[in-house]
Amino acid sequence: MHLLSIEFWGVFAFFFWIYWLFARRPDVQNGLLLLASYGFLASFDPRFALFMAFYTLVIHWLSVLIHRHPGRTLFFAVSVVFSLSCLGTLKYHDFFRDALQAAFTDAGFDFVLPGVELILPLGISFYTLHSITYLVSVWKREIAPGALAETALFLSFFPSVVSGPINRARDFLPQIRSAHRQEVIDPCRALALLILALIKVLWLGGVLSETWIKPVFDNPSEFHSLDILLAVYAYAIHLYLNFSGYTDLVTAIALLLGFTLPPNFDAPYLAANLRDFWRRWHMSLSFFMRDYVYIPLGGSRGGFVSTQFKLLATMLVSGLWHGANWNFLVWGAIHGIGLILVGVGGRIFGKPLIANRALATLLTFHYVCFAWIFFRCPTLADSLDLLKALGGNFDAVPLRFNVFSCLGVFVLAFAAYPWTRRLPGYAAERMLRVHWSLRPLILGPLAWATIALSPAGIPEFIYSAF
Repeated sequence: MHLLSIEFWGVFAFFFWIYWLFARRPDVQNGLLLLASYGFLASFDPRFALFMAFYTLVIHWLSVLIHRHPGRTLFFAVSVVFSLSCLGTLKYHDFFRDALQAAFTDAGFDFVLPGVELILPLGISFYTLHSITYLVSVWKREIAPGALAETALFLSFFPSVVSGPINRARDFLPQIRSAHRQEVIDPCRALALLILALIKVLWLGGVLSETWIKPVFDNPSEFHSLDILLAVYAYAIHLYLNFSGYTDLVTAIALLLGFTLPPNFDAPYLAANLRDFWRRWHMSLSFFMRDYVYIPLGGSRGGFVSTQFKLLATMLVSGLWHGANWNFLVWGAIHGIGLILVGVGGRIFGKPLIANRALATLLTFHYVCFAWIFFRCPTLADSLDLLKALGGNFDAVPLRFNVFSCLGVFVLAFAAYPWTRRLPGYAAERMLRVHWSLRPLILGPLAWATIALSPAGIPEFIYSAF
């Protein structure tokens, strides 16, 4: 059941009414939320809900052993191995099997590795990371393992189970356990975020995808180099609109249910270098990689050279987490190398290589766009074909788009970009001044106009594929 579908919002409206009938009984609300979360997973495939139940039972049992048993470090290690093994087996089985098969074939061994049909549970990439934050917090004595139902709700919470943001147990479990969840949080901001999500995902993102991105990325050899460059810019903007729009949407749903989710974006394309970019882009994942991969590897301890290798390793892990594809590893390597260059430049010169903030931001944006090519293309060969067309289609293919007009639109978009960061808060503040009975008269036509201007169909959330 898609979060932007009419069916979802019809069910959610009824659920919302029932949910707040029990405003004085958070325990009942939690039970309703748990049922809704498993129902949401089952609406895609009942096996997704069954696997979630199995996974939750094991994680909860191991967390209790970590908390109570003298050998808690051993049980913590077992629990992490279990969690990563589930993700690795279900998500990366075909990738590693194919790579191993190719290696055997190249070495002259004439046999075929057996294949196994495995389902990939929806959201496993995200709730695996959720479970790791839970296990680490229990191991560090930051939290005590709660009741099974609390663990189950934390892992399956339907707004963030498919595409994040990544919730940390020490921040989210207290909200589940709270006895004072008796009202919607900041309803005007929630409504503003809902409308903003529609504008980003349905309208702007949909137009960019249908007009520029899909035609060019599907057949780059048929387009002029400048058309391809525009499509690369368009994809960078589309990815931001799609993912930040999804974050706006689920943040709004969580607020309507009395929960808060972590922030995920902070104007990432205004970053002056890659370090700054990763403090602004997919922040919940960036900080997870920092705290649960980079720092356990040793962080900045061990000297400058060692630190650079750890940064590269962390970005490779981030790339592999996104998908079982060589392209994602290349994407992670590009960002890892970029972070190393930033570190080396600072080490040698003692200051940023580019002092001018605007120029540094422009170059960082283009470096990120280059990496997005590997993120978007299905295979490494497709990425190289697009790069070849980008560099060589200046004369052989006529222009299809009005390049200067399109670049003007992009420039205006970036000029307005800082202002849009304040848009939800500004809209919520204005909405507070409007009587509640008049708000539907404002929001309804705005939502209708957005849907009317959008391409037909419901766009997929890009990160749900990860």
